[in-house]
Amino acid sequence: MLIFKPMFKKIKNILFLVLALFLSQRYTAQVAIDKVIGVVAKYPILLSDLQTAMLEQTKSQQPIDKCKAMEALVYQKLLLAQADRDSVTVTDQEVETELSRRMAYFINQFGSEDKLEEFYGKRTNVIKDELRSDVQEQLIAQKMASKITGDGKITPAETRLYYKSLPEDSLPLINSEVELQQIAKMPQFSKEAKLDAKTSCEELRKRVINGESMAVLAGLYTEDGGSKMDRGLIKNMTKGIMVPEFEATAFRLKEGEISNVFETNYGYHFIQLIARKGELLDVRHILKMPKMQDEDYYKCKKELDTIAKQIREGKITFEDAAKKYSDDKDTKQNGGILVNQRSANTKFSNEELSQTDPNIIITLNNMTIGDITNPMQFVNPADNKGGYRILKLKNRIDPHKANMKDDYQLLNNMAAMEHNKKSIKDWIKKRSKITYIKIDNEYICNWENDWTLAN
Repeated sequence: MLIFKPMFKKIKNILFLVLALFLSQRYTAQVAIDKVIGVVAKYPILLSDLQTAMLEQTKSQQPIDKCKAMEALVYQKLLLAQADRDSVTVTDQEVETELSRRMAYFINQFGSEDKLEEFYGKRTNVIKDELRSDVQEQLIAQKMASKITGDGKITPAETRLYYKSLPEDSLPLINSEVELQQIAKMPQFSKEAKLDAKTSCEELRKRVINGESMAVLAGLYTEDGGSKMDRGLIKNMTKGIMVPEFEATAFRLKEGEISNVFETNYGYHFIQLIARKGELLDVRHILKMPKMQDEDYYKCKKELDTIAKQIREGKITFEDAAKKYSDDKDTKQNGGILVNQRSANTKFSNEELSQTDPNIIITLNNMTIGDITNPMQFVNPADNKGGYRILKLKNRIDPHKANMKDDYQLLNNMAAMEHNKKSIKDWIKKRSKITYIKIDNEYICNWENDWTLAN
């Protein structure tokens, strides 16, 4: 949803398409082919669950493996059974937020809500309701798993012990990596574009005030892709989920009241409070976004050209320029140093860089340490907004075997994964002994963990 605070965890677009295609097959064929193939406590495992899990293995680009998929399902159901005992739950808002995120992504991939509905042969609200129970189970299982593994933090001493325990030939080979700094400039909406969006929003509000249906107008004109499919409706909204301006306006309203037009980073909105349920709100809103023009992007590029020239002439350091001029709040205070969100360190492999911008590798190959690029177009992963940036090649690390000096964060992550794996393995061995688990013989394998199954 556009007005939700940005999320950092990103999933490749193609994987959502694959999952969407499979879900379509699942929901159209489930009645005819489905059956129960296992039970964990009170939770059944369906054949369609296994089929979905097998296809989802493509997310990690692994070959489809029925045994691994089945064991993962048994583990998930065991987590749900334990969550019942420990009273681990998720809120309706958490489920709704995740559902809205998934549906917004599906709509984006298919190109429109109409195309999504045409493909499934049903309305988006029906698709959303069919996904609800699966999403709820997944979120509960994730929360329960976090209780088992704890915070997952490993001390330097534990990391060192893990590193010493690895045979020389088991140390991972690290490909060539680079460390980068950036100065980013994001285009700002022109005064004319902002005025057009505000005027449009004001006109829609006036139509609602004069008696037209806000639901109908939201379905036709709102530019919030996340809530458009529900005609602008956001249910079970809690504090801390939306951007501050939206939240402050919504929680000041009385039931039935319509707000004035207000501005956020996304554009201009107005809200109607549908219902207040304690700390939860049901609201309907309409968003109109200013339209970015080519001139707005050109202005960013021109500003960066000037900044790059000043750096090359020695009039300002890259670090000071980043602090003074960069629009990227995540890097401007640390000299523009980019952090790899996947590894939580400052190093990037060619493969990681090419996933965000295939042309960047060619540019970097022709640079020496300390060089800076000309302005380059990019998309900020925090909010998916486009702009321009200049990059400085801070360091280049040659291929090598992992060591504590150069690759501490990688080894720390590996040690944490090994610790979590052992914690889960020990927990499964203990809990499966006191939980009823019955699996059809056809789906029992030589699994990785030590399971106790009912005869």
